Amino acid sequence: MKNIIYGHFTDDHDLLEAVKALQEKGIHIADVRTPFPVHGLDTVLKLRRSHLPKVAFIAGVIGAVLMFSFQYWVFTEGWPLNFGGKPYSSILSFIPATFEITVLFAAFAMGIAFLLRSNLGPGSIPDILDEEVTNDHFQIILSEKDNTLSETELAEALEATGALDVKQVNTKK
Repeated sequence: MKNIIYGHFTDDHDLLEAVKALQEKGIHIADVRTPFPVHGLDTVLKLRRSHLPKVAFIAGVIGAVLMFSFQYWVFTEGWPLNFGGKPYSSILSFIPATFEITVLFAAFAMGIAFLLRSNLGPGSIPDILDEEVTNDHFQIILSEKDNTLSETELAEALEATGALDVKQVNTKK
């Protein structure tokens, strides 16, 4: 069992100020949930950059190499056809299909990587603590396990930052 304390905010500027105030007090923030991206929140929380661009690049290179190799093999070894005396390995004619497959591989790889990283696969159960955060509220989530303060001290710290509503939940994770 893990004790979680979370507070609601209605304004993104209040949320940013609350995050800064809690970090100045040395309180570890487990998560922040917002209905839309908040500018500057990732830098305040010191989040690392995503690895999705690397996944897309690697998948795109794999797709390009596979498609180019396949086309080269088909037109030179597998089924060589004489198109008006042109050479069998006309590399310029391979570019459109290679580009399309590169984009396709990169897009599918990014989509799958995002779903796996976010635990949004089939059968996954979202851990939404309160339905208001999916509409127009913001949440700061604190975990008692990650902090040296007690539950009541964490709740008081959240209230001091201007949280509208502070709740405590026991989770199984």
